[in-house]
Amino acid sequence: MKNITLENTARVCGGTLYGTEGMTKEQADREASCVVIDSRKIEKNGIFIATRGEKTDGHSFIPNVAQMGALGVICEQKPEGCQIPYILVEDSFQALKDLAEFYRMQLDLPVVGITGSVGKTSTKEFIAAVLSRKYSVLKTQGNFNNEVGLPLTVLSIRKEHQAAVLEMGISDFGEMHRLSKIARPDICVITNIGQCHLENLGSRDGILKAKSEIFDFMNPDGYVLVNGDDDLLSGIEKKGNHEPIHFGLDPANEIFASDVEGKGLLGTTAVVHAVNNMGIFKAAGIPDGAEREFPITILLPGEHMVRNALAAASVGFLMGLTVQEVQEGILAVEAVSGRSHLVRMAGCVVIDDCYNANPVSVRAAIDLLATAPERKVAILGDMFELGEREKQLHGEIGTYAVDAGIDVLLCVGKLSACMYEQGKQRKEEKKKDTEIFYFPARDEMIGKLPEILKRGDNILVKASHGMQFEKVVEAIAKSSMLGYTD
Repeated sequence: MKNITLENTARVCGGTLYGTEGMTKEQADREASCVVIDSRKIEKNGIFIATRGEKTDGHSFIPNVAQMGALGVICEQKPEGCQIPYILVEDSFQALKDLAEFYRMQLDLPVVGITGSVGKTSTKEFIAAVLSRKYSVLKTQGNFNNEVGLPLTVLSIRKEHQAAVLEMGISDFGEMHRLSKIARPDICVITNIGQCHLENLGSRDGILKAKSEIFDFMNPDGYVLVNGDDDLLSGIEKKGNHEPIHFGLDPANEIFASDVEGKGLLGTTAVVHAVNNMGIFKAAGIPDGAEREFPITILLPGEHMVRNALAAASVGFLMGLTVQEVQEGILAVEAVSGRSHLVRMAGCVVIDDCYNANPVSVRAAIDLLATAPERKVAILGDMFELGEREKQLHGEIGTYAVDAGIDVLLCVGKLSACMYEQGKQRKEEKKKDTEIFYFPARDEMIGKLPEILKRGDNILVKASHGMQFEKVVEAIAKSSMLGYTD
């Protein structure tokens, strides 16, 4: 890891280095092989940062990493009998962020930062897949998009990587400012401004303000890509030396899609139009003022995936990819578990979208389910961090599901009682045949699934992560659950 020596680490983190007596200059100048907070991931000559969590204290694993050949440790208290150098700091998590920021400054590769209310992870997957047709790409793994995960991701970049695609998630003001300081993106992508984290951010305008902190430390000669179909993002002003680039379904965008044709759960096809205004796509060989038109096939279902693909095409063109490379990258994208991931089981198809939920993403998931053949079942749970309007927003989802033609709606959780009541009311108003059930708790609902589900069902599973709806998917997958009524 370039310039990540013990002395540089101590200086950057504002810590005091101990235990280097008798070290040779070669040892003192040795660069770390890795930086981790999980002792199980330590490598020889790696640096271990001892952090305190709710369940474990990393300081207790210092002897383990010493035995495994660690170069040194960062810790908040003097380790007893430590056999390797250690750096004493006031806050290990802050040291992690400081070290990641320093390391990012040593790197000479383009960084794409992605934020937004909905679709960050899917957009990350599209962009990484497209760029991988030409470059060696490091991308955020799992949910490593916060003030712990992002610095760890940055610290995992190695000399063989030619580009990094970083997902950046927040829930309060100031967080994105700190993430931007670490990531220092060359290209900023904002997917949309929805209704999530309203408890802290107050309104969509507050969400826009918080997400816009991604620009605080971006490369002034970099690019900003925003969803031009979003009413708030379409008005984003110039950042740095370039005007924002807009993507979406509206032909007014610099890159847009036409002839969008949904194939149900099998995916979507569309025609992409890239308009090279202001020479923005010159690197891709598109002449100034010209429009390049080409078809794409997206194997992931849902119209919202088209916008994710357009964002990826935009990034690809900015980084010099050809149309064919962009097409191949989009075609290669596969769903991430827990995010609109289709699971075909004996007797049913499950849309596993249980990683998280907010009103925008739930509506999109319902729209996707509505395209499915046969019976449509939506198992929906509570959406968290919605603030004062949480009951109203849950109720609106019940109405939306009935209007969308969902055959069976299962509402799970305390807040989802409003979803149930509004859904029932809408059913009576519109004289719909929707079957609607309410369960206060997830496990109670799981116990009733064999009585409700039928063979051939298309089933959406979605709720905020804290509801642990992955257990619902697991329950459906069990062989004992496959004896549905006919």
